[in-house]
Amino acid sequence: MKNNFFEKAEILCVGTELLIGDIVNTNAAYLSRRLATLGIGVYRQAVVGDNPARLAEDLRAALSRADLVVMSGGLGPTYDDLTKETAAAVMGKKLYMHEESLARIEHFFRSTGRTMTENNKKQAMMPEDAVVFRNDYGTAPALAMENEEGKVVVMLPGPPRELEPLFREQVEPYLWKRCAAVMVSRNLHIIGMGESSVEAALPEAIRNSSNPTVAPYCDTGEVRLRVTAKAPTAEEAGAMADRMAAELMQLPLGAYVYGIDVPSPAHALIALLETEKLTVATAESCTGGLMAGELTAIPGCSAVMAGGVVVYQEREKTALLDIAPETLAAHTAVSATVAKEMAEGACRVLGADVGIATTGYAGPGGGTPEEPVGTVYMAVSFRGETVVERLSLSSKRDRKYVRDVAVKRAISFALSFLRQKTKKS
Repeated sequence: MKNNFFEKAEILCVGTELLIGDIVNTNAAYLSRRLATLGIGVYRQAVVGDNPARLAEDLRAALSRADLVVMSGGLGPTYDDLTKETAAAVMGKKLYMHEESLARIEHFFRSTGRTMTENNKKQAMMPEDAVVFRNDYGTAPALAMENEEGKVVVMLPGPPRELEPLFREQVEPYLWKRCAAVMVSRNLHIIGMGESSVEAALPEAIRNSSNPTVAPYCDTGEVRLRVTAKAPTAEEAGAMADRMAAELMQLPLGAYVYGIDVPSPAHALIALLETEKLTVATAESCTGGLMAGELTAIPGCSAVMAGGVVVYQEREKTALLDIAPETLAAHTAVSATVAKEMAEGACRVLGADVGIATTGYAGPGGGTPEEPVGTVYMAVSFRGETVVERLSLSSKRDRKYVRDVAVKRAISFALSFLRQKTKKS
């Protein structure tokens, strides 16, 4: 008897190049995310090389456990592209020439002025009764086939530039017909609390909630609290997720949330600056321009980004930001006092409303017993008021980690300070 709905799915990516690390397998992550939005649970992911025997073994195993198997790779024209042939044999299907697909492949070669070789016809061979999805982004069509038990195998080309739009535009509508529900997630991005602290701050009722679910995930310098709701429609699931997110924001941890479903603190800061019609300037020592890079990577930043300076040497701090040599001598370059004057100097020299500064020891050398490697001072200056915060990271962390976290924390620090100030004005 055929299943009514997809409940369990597995992802099987094909390609020896994936196994040996020549290519990073981004397809599995993409497919997992898309299947989740359809309410289809992904129970396993696997990678198998271009070996028909092992591929057949893995596919049979996946079909024994799952209602849906989504495969990527091995649909090309060369001799080692045997995914379709192997899967068809496992499913008990014969191959035939799909004339529409052949015509599209022939048109592709004519339109690009290239000669079509005989082996390209292989891509137009399809299993009997298969649903064929035209590929507007390459030559290999995608397809879906179903066996007598109602289990479905979806086969997609390997290149992400083809797989992603093809899945989104054509495969998803096909899968919708057998989806009992959809899942919608909201992500609360938290800086200033560790993963264990975030989890401990959740009431027991929220930790044990099954729909929506709430789960913390650790990222570099921040924690993501993911709320996922499941319902018959996206609207219902979205409303459930929004209610839970609002409840979470009322908890003490809400004060550490820099945004919901925002890509980064930099995006949130740029958006706030645009709304308040403010400009920002950066002064960086240990982060070496990375903070300015984060901000200027965002489209439209030119409306609010005045500029930035990188001042590693003490003479540059004096020459470019007007920090007195006596201040540097008395407090050292890595100090709250110098961070404060760097932020104020950025505002003054670059004519910005907001100045953000970083100075610290990123390692592996440097540091003192009082200010070890991993110490960073962050400062924000706005309308004559400057605040400074000391960031203490483990000296065992590498230089890249210290710099990346310092940038994220400094931008988040500025965002929190400006939200307080602009709310009062």
